[in-house]
Amino acid sequence: MKFGIVVFPGSNCEHDCYHVVKHVLRQDVSFLWHKEKTLARSDCVILPGGFAHGDYLRCGAMAKFSPIMESVTRFASEGGPVVGICNGFQILAEAGLLPGALIRNRTLHYLCQDVYLRTDSNASPFTRKIPHGKVLKMPIGHGEGCYYADAKTLSRLEVEGRIAFRYCDPKGNLDEEWNPNGSLKSIAGVLNERGNVLGLMPHPDRCAEAILGNEDGRVLFESVIGL
Repeated sequence: MKFGIVVFPGSNCEHDCYHVVKHVLRQDVSFLWHKEKTLARSDCVILPGGFAHGDYLRCGAMAKFSPIMESVTRFASEGGPVVGICNGFQILAEAGLLPGALIRNRTLHYLCQDVYLRTDSNASPFTRKIPHGKVLKMPIGHGEGCYYADAKTLSRLEVEGRIAFRYCDPKGNLDEEWNPNGSLKSIAGVLNERGNVLGLMPHPDRCAEAILGNEDGRVLFESVIGL
């Protein structure tokens, strides 16, 4: 399977994703510069974390105009698997590929810590191998990770089973004390209507091999392989 990792000016987690795909999972992978107009026949597209275009205006607000986003949008509309991690999630939301928005953390501080996530949907290429309700531990690193959407959108996400992950305590219980950034409904990751586009703020790319002491993130990449 071939992965394509989109690189914007200011991306800084592209090599983390590359390492997981190439050296941990032994898959074909290439970098895709944001000014390119094709996806180099990629079977799966990753938008990594970082600070695309310095996060000027709003996180992802400038990146959505990059030429490659037309190809990403077309690829997604055809059912191709796309995942946006952290800044990648912000870009997908700004580009209209995912609902809602990511706004400043309720503490107004940058957060860098491990969090627990409850898997609330395994109906996507990236979560299909994760049992429903399973709790994963992953790191976050963001200043604008508070998920926001209007009441109608939140209700629709609930009804359609499109909330992929929620912040929770180690046992899977939802509790505001374990919701680090104040996201509505404790949302940490969402899916598009078709289920082939996933955005999540935590970093599975930073916890995908045993040498790091945690490989909970590995299953997201393994799930999409072989589709």
